[in-house]
Amino acid sequence: MSEDTLSFHEMGLDDRLLKAISQLGWSEPTPIQEKAIPLALDGKDILARARTGSGKTAAFCIPVIQKILTAKQTSSTEQCVKALVLTPTKELCHQAYRNLMDLTSSCSREVKVLDISPQVPLPTQKPMLMEKPDIIVATPTRALAHIKAGNLDLRQSLELLIIDEADLLFSFGYEDDVRGILSNLPKIYQAFLMSATLSEDVRALKRMVLHNAVILKLEESQLPEASQLTQYHIKCEEQDKFTLVYALMKLNLLRGKSIIFVNEVNRCYKLKLFLEQFAIPACVLNSELPVNSRCHIVNQFNEGLYDIIIASDENLLMDPKTKPLDPEKKKDKKRKKKDKEYGVSRGIDFQNVSNVINFDFPCDVDTYIHRVGRTARGDNQGSALSFVSVKDMDLLVEVEKTLSESGTEEDSVFKPYNFKMDEIDGFRYRAKDAMRMVTKTAIREARLKEIKQEMLASNKLKTYFEDNPRDLQVLRHDKSLHTVKVQKHLKNVPDYLVPQTLRHMRGMSDKPCKSKARRKNMAPKGPTKAEIKYKKRKADPLRSFESAGLVGGGKKKKKS
Repeated sequence: MSEDTLSFHEMGLDDRLLKAISQLGWSEPTPIQEKAIPLALDGKDILARARTGSGKTAAFCIPVIQKILTAKQTSSTEQCVKALVLTPTKELCHQAYRNLMDLTSSCSREVKVLDISPQVPLPTQKPMLMEKPDIIVATPTRALAHIKAGNLDLRQSLELLIIDEADLLFSFGYEDDVRGILSNLPKIYQAFLMSATLSEDVRALKRMVLHNAVILKLEESQLPEASQLTQYHIKCEEQDKFTLVYALMKLNLLRGKSIIFVNEVNRCYKLKLFLEQFAIPACVLNSELPVNSRCHIVNQFNEGLYDIIIASDENLLMDPKTKPLDPEKKKDKKRKKKDKEYGVSRGIDFQNVSNVINFDFPCDVDTYIHRVGRTARGDNQGSALSFVSVKDMDLLVEVEKTLSESGTEEDSVFKPYNFKMDEIDGFRYRAKDAMRMVTKTAIREARLKEIKQEMLASNKLKTYFEDNPRDLQVLRHDKSLHTVKVQKHLKNVPDYLVPQTLRHMRGMSDKPCKSKARRKNMAPKGPTKAEIKYKKRKADPLRSFESAGLVGGGKKKKKS
């Protein structure tokens, strides 16, 4: 740590908070934490712009907890809600809540935290809100719903308002909800806005929320430097995308955990069914899954149970300048029945992600930044590979121009991924065979199968099924959904399919299976049934005709 760097111990933090920070393994603050925490503790309103993965969440969590601990030590006021944390998605709410819980591990009795983002009936959460937790985490829609229901009163007690991923609030359609919440807050409060980009929406939110704010715009690129994050692109059209991702996986050219981004829910299942035929397991993450399932999948991915997530960004396909408050768009969203409080690429802390693959190129620069920001977090290395078709070239140029302006490097942001498509013609034939099996019917039944599994595992439906056991039996014994028949011969890659230039680099993914099979074949085996039968027959003199002195079975032995 350099002499000019301010440590956590020099910030005047409570010993219990310092203990929690130490347990998390944070030896020194990140640049955004070093600048934001002292200003927040001094009571300043803050607008902070820092790239994804830079520690923005802790930059507001730490001062919020410290101010609450200080207030409780210096005054004997009654228990009340002092801080409101707003994020645009339930996943981000869950993540912020977990960060707050980790940081309050040594002072959990003094600082109470509650996440009210889960979509349960409002009366269910009312008893928890009546206990007046110190910090409430919510999406704007959920917070306003409780305020209108009379379950949450912030007019007299609120001191801190935090908005994380502020650049998404308006694009997710929360403008009216934010205005409604602000009308129910006290006139004086301290506010923090955290964002990876400074868009027009953020500037509009700044005018609504902040007062004489300090703007922290770190002199850094919006993504990690090229020494930490390597960004590739490869030009390929739709029919080659599936072949390429199959070849990359089977040749073990992508090592470590990967997130594959697509633009539609259907594409999630299409790619999943395609990869399953080659024994490449992957899980799907999209807005149609319940929030608990989505958080569970993210946790399992972080724990290493999955190595590949196929995620959709279908909520972000709108023009970012177009407000989703248009009545026609609201009707469209209702028809699709997708969760508007969903966003995989935005802010979720996927851990130890080595690769991000833009299977479908993102629709704008901000989405690209947030997608690629899922890798190379902290001090970890990462790579991003984008499949770019002819229609995506203008977007690629726009992304490169924006990143070049925000960075300090003169070289091109993107490196061409030197992969000769004509060397994987053998993979292309296999990919075509697999794609024939991924029909619209198979995709629809895969989605139905997942919905059925969610219904069987749903806690909300548990009571209903207890009262209606016949419905549960019908659901369990409903006809099985035949999605795609896995072809066993596609599991392994024969040596003749591997390009000559890659044979010396080929991964060992298939070799353990082969050597294991060989070891199994070479292992000593017991006698077969035929061998046992033959030996018994040979040992029986009445059936073998080989015993000495027998005349009928062959030549008689000569007397010596």
